[in-house]
Amino acid sequence: MNFTEAIALSLCLALSLGTAKAQNLLTNPHARATLSLNGEWQYIIDPYETGFYDYRFKEKAERDPGAYWNSGAADSRTDLREHGYDDQATLRVPGDWNAQDPKFLYYEGTVWYKKDFDYQKKSAENRVFLYFGAVNYQAEVYLNGKKLGRHIGGFTPFQFEIPDSVLQEQDNLLVVKVDNKRYKDAVPTVNTDWWNYGGITRDVLLIETPGFFVEDYFLQLKNGGTNARPIAENAEAAGWVELNGATKGEKVHIAIPELNLEKTIAYAGERTAFSLRLPEVELWSDANPKRYAISIRAGQDELNDQIGFRTIAVEGKQILLNGKPVFLRGICLHEEMPMEARRAYSKEDATTLLGWAAELNCNFVRLAHYPHNEHMVRTADSLGILLWSEIPVYWTIDFGNPEVLEKAQAQLQEMIARDRNRPSIIIWSVGNETPVSPTRTAFMKELVKTARGLDDTRLISAALEVHYNRDKNTIDDPLGAATDVVSVNEYLGWYVGLPSYCQTAQWETVYDKPLIISETGAGSLGGFHADSLTRWSEEYQEWFYEEQVKMMKRMPDNYTGFTPWILTDFRSPKRNHPVYQEGWNRKGLISNTGDKKKAFYVLQAYYNWIEAQGQK
Repeated sequence: MNFTEAIALSLCLALSLGTAKAQNLLTNPHARATLSLNGEWQYIIDPYETGFYDYRFKEKAERDPGAYWNSGAADSRTDLREHGYDDQATLRVPGDWNAQDPKFLYYEGTVWYKKDFDYQKKSAENRVFLYFGAVNYQAEVYLNGKKLGRHIGGFTPFQFEIPDSVLQEQDNLLVVKVDNKRYKDAVPTVNTDWWNYGGITRDVLLIETPGFFVEDYFLQLKNGGTNARPIAENAEAAGWVELNGATKGEKVHIAIPELNLEKTIAYAGERTAFSLRLPEVELWSDANPKRYAISIRAGQDELNDQIGFRTIAVEGKQILLNGKPVFLRGICLHEEMPMEARRAYSKEDATTLLGWAAELNCNFVRLAHYPHNEHMVRTADSLGILLWSEIPVYWTIDFGNPEVLEKAQAQLQEMIARDRNRPSIIIWSVGNETPVSPTRTAFMKELVKTARGLDDTRLISAALEVHYNRDKNTIDDPLGAATDVVSVNEYLGWYVGLPSYCQTAQWETVYDKPLIISETGAGSLGGFHADSLTRWSEEYQEWFYEEQVKMMKRMPDNYTGFTPWILTDFRSPKRNHPVYQEGWNRKGLISNTGDKKKAFYVLQAYYNWIEAQGQK
């Protein structure tokens, strides 16, 4: 057995043992009975993790008064305490710590967050969960001195049920140890081209449920057929429902009032399948983002949501949305508000960022390089913007380590669990620019397999690299054999030659599948003007896009999408030119001051042309 075979076997063993299984998540938390714990939290910076480890570097005992999950308050004046929380040191939640105080700018390490709250349950039989939209990167969560659990992964949600013996009606002490250090065996790994924002970066909620409740569901049209009409008649939708705490035989009532549809099924004691016949349904699309209210009721619980019905499929060299070929006029996007140099987290942030994309005349956004917050996805649902959602398997993670595969699969499961009912997401991506090797390809194919097992109604892709040839650029990454769509990042004219190289560049792919150019771009400092040969000028970036557009018009007939890098400038510690970068990746079409660069209008004109001509 060679090395590659051994790695493949170890990956299969890890899967067969179920070690990659992630927790279940409550679907649509914002529509449930909740108490928001957003706001000001007190904090302690703890670079040596003194509040977690004793002097022998072992995790402290639960009742250790020196543990930072305790308040630090002394019972008497003789008690020794070496930590404490105070209103002199607070951070906003949700939010990254880097943007809130200059001392946090480059900080990577542990910060303890503390929040006091009162809470009285509506009914003694009810259950209470503590839900986090995301914490970067590792979270240890304590309530009233009791550890509720740990979560690893900086961009996906998690929750813990709070035992009745722990929850108090008054003066609850909630403490979260947040650690954003980078590790070789983490996902993402130590080397990334974006800012490692630390903190509790998304919403924190207390969620109260009945004793048994609707935990999760899925519903979507079955793929099939090529009828491109905007209204489907007699369409079949298939799905499932999962209850938490219920016994077999419990009645589940499903209703879509606008379609006059109601159905009652008996819960099978596990995930229970059902189907609906839709006599006439208006299809969700980029041109018509129609959504329907749905309610799922079991016992005393009712889950409400808004969903869109649509199909997405590949047929030969085309991507079909509702049976009709669609060209993806896209842009890449980081979860960042450039004008404030901070993580984006709110509905208002999502409206701003996706509003800029819509102004470009985009119908597609690649959410790079990790799952973005739920407000972003739900806003895209409402605007009719198609999405690519990705896990941060980025560059050179440790592909030979089965534990890294488990972490990647857990993040994949949590991403899909949160957003499987969002019609805007049409592509799950399992990674970006991973270097070709047999070990890497075995790793990535396992992720593709996992994604298909979790959701077979969407397309699977990954952003591949390209090796350039002066005469012809061939896309032949072996991972492309496993994905539904072949996606490639190319930087001809920036990292390879000048934009004029595009004039003679030819492209081919060995795969008879749809092709997306998932990245291309050039840097420019907003407001810096010179001739088109001067790097970092807006004119160079403008020239780059002009030549890229001409090249795109000569692409092979399987060319089905274009998502340049990137909508806005974003922060990156890798970008250190003292004049032109200053810690920013400058490939944005919009500067960090919010101003549109000249290249913005070149891409906008191309997309207007595509839409008007109905061609590539």
